[in-house]
Amino acid sequence: MRSLSIPTYRFAEIADSCLAAAKSKSADARRLRHYIPSLAASCRAFTRLVLRMRAQAEVELAIMSPESSRPGTSNGGMSFSRATSRQASRFCASPSPTMSSGPALPTSALGSFRSPLHKPGRAPLLRVFVLSPEGAWLSDSSVVECEKELRKAGVIDILRPGDVVWDAAVGDESNDGRLVWDGNYLLDLDYTYSLTGDLPQYVHSLAYPPSYWHNVIRVGGNPLCHINLAPYAADMAANMQLLQDRVQVEIPQGGRHTVVRWVHRTRFRVQGKGLIPLSAGGRRQAQSVDAGWEGIVVIEAEGTNEGLADLHGRCGPGAVYFGFEPQEMPANRSSAFRLIREKSRPGEIWLKPMREKDQLM
Repeated sequence: MRSLSIPTYRFAEIADSCLAAAKSKSADARRLRHYIPSLAASCRAFTRLVLRMRAQAEVELAIMSPESSRPGTSNGGMSFSRATSRQASRFCASPSPTMSSGPALPTSALGSFRSPLHKPGRAPLLRVFVLSPEGAWLSDSSVVECEKELRKAGVIDILRPGDVVWDAAVGDESNDGRLVWDGNYLLDLDYTYSLTGDLPQYVHSLAYPPSYWHNVIRVGGNPLCHINLAPYAADMAANMQLLQDRVQVEIPQGGRHTVVRWVHRTRFRVQGKGLIPLSAGGRRQAQSVDAGWEGIVVIEAEGTNEGLADLHGRCGPGAVYFGFEPQEMPANRSSAFRLIREKSRPGEIWLKPMREKDQLM
């Protein structure tokens, strides 16, 4: 495939040459424009291939799971699963329909999915090729053209919320040209708290594994996530504590000092497969909590009245906790948190609320 053999930076170089030739009206404009349809077609083929790899990985995982690998009980106990019989034929000299009615195949026999194009449990990085005269920041018309490319590829009906689409014509610097599919439209990344871009607020992070966008959406430090705290307000209020915390900070001279600070710390338990409340805007579809979040979630906020009020405001108007009266409840429904990697571990995830003072724009 051309999309695999051509280095990714060459897509941006050809796109820049086409735009420059079109502006200068040089003789090379027609020759360079000839490459655009072929590059767009190669990116569409790459997108179809990546989604095919994701479907294959899910099928293999379903075969390896104990529930799906049980033999069927209909037709005299024989299973006519095409995938199971195909796997059985690798180990039997003369396969027959009755061979699949025995014990389930071991996991080692089924093997595991491996591909450089897609990693199971991670968001796929799909490609389109759309020229962007405005540069790295895609205009509304360019985003619409990206959606048209997905329709031409025939994958618009199999896209899932959270899939990442990259316009290869923009370049591979940071998160340039990366868009997130929300189920209906392509959304720009959120640059409120980061110069490189974070997940948009319409994507609920609890519906995906914590590492779902790792290395797909590039972040310099702790990733941003959006969580609705309303279902966990009572649990948070019962576990709220005001504590002293010691942290190491760097000084301009290069040394490190230990600083004592006050923090509000609370925790709540997340149950897998629980339903996520729909947002007021209605852009989110009904989703359930991913099993990767199951366990304890610890939230650490500033040990001030403002920090406590911020947590209270995130729990919604129906939560009268934390010592606030209903008329004093702040009107803050922010859902942005930073996932603290250095403190998190399996079964326990630490979050830090992002407030207005953390905004860059």
